[in-house]
Amino acid sequence: MSRLALVLSTALLIPTLPATAAADTTWTLPGVGSVGATVESSAGTLRLKVHSGSIEAVEVADLGLITTAGDLSKDLTLRAESHRPVRTSYTMTTGKQRQRNVVQEESRLTFGNASGSFTLVVRVSDDGVGFRYELPGPVTVKRETGGYELAPSAASWLQPYSPQHENEHAQATASTAPTGQFGHPALFRTGSTYALLAESGLDGRYSGARLTHTQGSSRYDVQLADPEVVTTATAWRTMIVGDLATVTGSTLVDDLADPARFTDTSWIKPGLSSWSWLAENSSPRDFERQKDYVDSAAKSNLKYVLVDEGWSPAWIPALTRYARARGVEVLVWFHWTNLETQAQRDDWLPKLVAWGIKGIKVDFMESDTQARYQWYDAILADTAERHLMINFHGSTVPHGLARTWPHLMTMEGVRGEENGLNATRNTILPFTRNVIGSMDYTPTRFATSKPQTSNAHELALPVVYESGWTHIVSSPEELDSQPEGARFLGQLPTAWDETRLISGAPGEQAVIARRNGTTWFVGGISSGTAGAIAVPLSFLSGGGRWLVETITDNGPTLVRSSSVRTGEDQLTIDTAEHGGFVLQACPYKTGRTTCDQLHQVAPSTTVLVDATPTTVTTGGTVKVQGIFVARTGGPVRDLVLAPDVPAGWSLSGKPVRKSLLRDGESVSGSWTLKVGPNGVRGDLDLVVGGNYTAPDGRKIYSADAARIFAEPLPPRGSTYVSDLPWTDETNGFGRPQQRDHSHGGENPPATLTIGGKTYAKGIGSHAASSLTTWLGAACTRFVAEVGVDDDVTTDEGSVTFVVTGDGRTLASTPVIRRGAATLLDLDLTGVKRLTLATTDGGNGKNSDHADWGLAALTCRP
Repeated sequence: MSRLALVLSTALLIPTLPATAAADTTWTLPGVGSVGATVESSAGTLRLKVHSGSIEAVEVADLGLITTAGDLSKDLTLRAESHRPVRTSYTMTTGKQRQRNVVQEESRLTFGNASGSFTLVVRVSDDGVGFRYELPGPVTVKRETGGYELAPSAASWLQPYSPQHENEHAQATASTAPTGQFGHPALFRTGSTYALLAESGLDGRYSGARLTHTQGSSRYDVQLADPEVVTTATAWRTMIVGDLATVTGSTLVDDLADPARFTDTSWIKPGLSSWSWLAENSSPRDFERQKDYVDSAAKSNLKYVLVDEGWSPAWIPALTRYARARGVEVLVWFHWTNLETQAQRDDWLPKLVAWGIKGIKVDFMESDTQARYQWYDAILADTAERHLMINFHGSTVPHGLARTWPHLMTMEGVRGEENGLNATRNTILPFTRNVIGSMDYTPTRFATSKPQTSNAHELALPVVYESGWTHIVSSPEELDSQPEGARFLGQLPTAWDETRLISGAPGEQAVIARRNGTTWFVGGISSGTAGAIAVPLSFLSGGGRWLVETITDNGPTLVRSSSVRTGEDQLTIDTAEHGGFVLQACPYKTGRTTCDQLHQVAPSTTVLVDATPTTVTTGGTVKVQGIFVARTGGPVRDLVLAPDVPAGWSLSGKPVRKSLLRDGESVSGSWTLKVGPNGVRGDLDLVVGGNYTAPDGRKIYSADAARIFAEPLPPRGSTYVSDLPWTDETNGFGRPQQRDHSHGGENPPATLTIGGKTYAKGIGSHAASSLTTWLGAACTRFVAEVGVDDDVTTDEGSVTFVVTGDGRTLASTPVIRRGAATLLDLDLTGVKRLTLATTDGGNGKNSDHADWGLAALTCRP
């Protein structure tokens, strides 16, 4: 029988039924494995029961919706019913299991009353149940009425809700947990059966939710982030149920999400990254120090270096070239408000691509509203179009977006290592937050004295935790102090073919095995006193012998040992207080002494670039010359030397190709680049790079650049500085300068207000700050009302404002404090570059919220 025929023969399709009076009815839905579900109707109200084996894991009472049209949770009658099997397969770029084969049973029950109708869609898998409401057309939903009901004595691990999802989990029971709001996912245990409550299929079509609870009750209701949301379908309410291994290994949240929006994933590369911000907060501002992190990443075989808040467009292209010549790619940080609008993304993203940046970390979204989710949708589409990978930090938790958008490498939504080291937290997260998707925990801090976690515990975290990008927080010096740790990290992948829970209990211990190809990696962490952990090797399937290498603590030092084992063996590994271990296993063959994949730092080459002229206008051309010098200690083969073409520019000339170039020999080329009307502008590095095969057979890219200035198109008519692109921007604290909003300091941006007067247009900064925009001598007047924003409620704010044109001071104010705005009305005739700067007034206070109200320009038509 064909697959289609099988599906049709097993599907139960019941046509639309006439409405009947409310009656007590039970629908037993098709199940999968040991997981099943029933829907019960009693006096017109609905209840969904989910069981795992003989255990009722969770119930959902009072199913339905409150809409602006009425109450769709009472007096409900069945109007239609159908069932069908769902069989799908898909491949992930990240996650605990690369290839996914989904077996689900879907039931669709349509209910209605005088206020309207909805279809309750329930999908049952062997790892849980998901349900959602589908509506016959756009409906304004005010809330979902369904509430989860657990056994009152069920153990619970809950995280108090906050928009950034960064609170600690607390253990209680379903009924004794405090009154309040809790975030997804939420974990409960009845006997040996666990239930993890989560959301899936959640994007800009709906609103995020949290769980609300009253102490003494074992019911948890769903509260949306928005008071109302217009939609045709809700998110999936997801209940992962089973033993702890089933919950840990579940892919249900991804399985229920929308399929991938694109199929070419060849440019998407998960991997480990060096990251300096946590070890040295000021280091992302230091070009030379970032080169140290690049060198460390190359030495340790880490694929990326992440440059966090403080990087400068003046040197990030040079760092990218420096890194790529050493086999390392660069990722950069953004505050989300710098990529909030389409215009901002259209300005920044092409520049990043031209510089050779491979991905971005976007931070501080901190909202579960529909509007913010719509922004997620937009930036995911824009970065996918430009082949830029992305990490959401300061974000919501995963809802299956990594399936829909395969270039989404990881998300924070967790109380990570930047909040301090905590062994108990670490042993809860594998069974809660990390179950539902990649987790940007930023692990692995090595130190000589660290009582909260041992160094082996820290080394195990990138195995215990799954994250497509894993940002290692140890400094170059800390990595050098633990050569066995650095060696292990250099072997570690971040995307997996298979994942298994070996042992564990939330808050106590977690031992997880992950396979990539033929190599297994195991990470074990514990919370509490020193002891021994038993590790059965039964996951080493297929028979035969395996080389097993183990790294454990020896005081502050990591030590490695190895032995030849089979899958029938069991290891007993001694661990330190709050300790851990890692294990690497590969197929053994005679003479093999290590599982290491050898790595060499990229050889050195020299690329010299020259460009003339150094300033170009629209339609103008630049001649670019490049010389490649082989300094590799051996022959270079298959060299292709060519310039990178900035977005919107055109190229005349062909790449220079050389099949063989001996050590010390060189080759050169010359090309002409022309800027088009929509080409990227500002300070640009014109890059010439050589792709070649090194003497050891590896593919290497080496490049350099010459800096030019491409004049932006000048503004026209009456406009505002907040509506123009900025060629440079710095800010004194936190998020970037804000267009048409106050800076807000540690609070969200709000309306610009000075001395009780509000401004729809303007710029909100935090002194000391500076921004530059290109006028091209097209403007004659600048008007601004400047002052300290009214959100500074004391007299601590003190700011001076300075306006310069082409480096010449046009106006400066004395120190300004809270109060009425100061008017600036300036002649800009002949000014090409306008710079608006603020300085701290000198009182040493961190409340210098400086506003440029209006910041209006009068320019030629």
